[in-house]
Amino acid sequence: MPGPLEGEYFSLMVKLGVNIDHSATLRQVRYRGMESLGEPDILEIARRCEAAGADGITAHLREDRRHIVDVDIPRLKEGIATRLNLEMANTPEMVDLAEKILPAYVCLVPEKRAELTTEGGLNVLAELASITTTCDRLQASGNIQVSCFVDADPDQIRAVADTGAKVVEIHTGPYAEHFSDPGARNRELQRIVQSAELAASLGLVVNAGHGLNYLNTAELLRAYPDFFELNIGHSIICRALLDGISKAVQDMKSILAAI
Repeated sequence: MPGPLEGEYFSLMVKLGVNIDHSATLRQVRYRGMESLGEPDILEIARRCEAAGADGITAHLREDRRHIVDVDIPRLKEGIATRLNLEMANTPEMVDLAEKILPAYVCLVPEKRAELTTEGGLNVLAELASITTTCDRLQASGNIQVSCFVDADPDQIRAVADTGAKVVEIHTGPYAEHFSDPGARNRELQRIVQSAELAASLGLVVNAGHGLNYLNTAELLRAYPDFFELNIGHSIICRALLDGISKAVQDMKSILAAI
């Protein structure tokens, strides 16, 4: 059975995967345990992202279920028109769930309870046997492409290739964090470019993400225009709040005025 990358890998335009985790964070502040009643509706958020041009939807089901929760994943899988990228830790619970749901992509990420968001790349070298087993198991379904989220480190890139994963996602957080310092920014940018070139030479599809926003994304793409997909979430959700708040207030005022 053809994988989800076939037929779209040769597109000249970099694809956009929109991470909707932080819209779920907003829901959980008020509606934890009552997600079916809560707003925003995560599926509606995903559909509007697609209508605006998103090429895929990314959602991270964390161990502590701090934003995306179990019921969201099948709703997203069945309800979106593009493709679901399920970010998850390499644990038996998550692997079982992925086999059941069969998202188009699974992106294996590190996970610590204390972190606010993912703080670094997966140490594939240290978990090579386990991650290889997971890649073999999930890709045997014929429906899932497995990605590993790793730092811009040549040894980690080579390890991803050794697992049999088809895709690597390069962690762009250090580049984003140092963007205001030209020297540090350029060093991090070169690390990303060198890692991306190595990954491509090893036959991996190259994605990137973390900390990308409306200021730093263009420079990343000028340095390496051959990414298959960028995954961006928090900045898009923040821009949506700013761009949409005026209409939201106006709509509520209209309701009040009509009574």
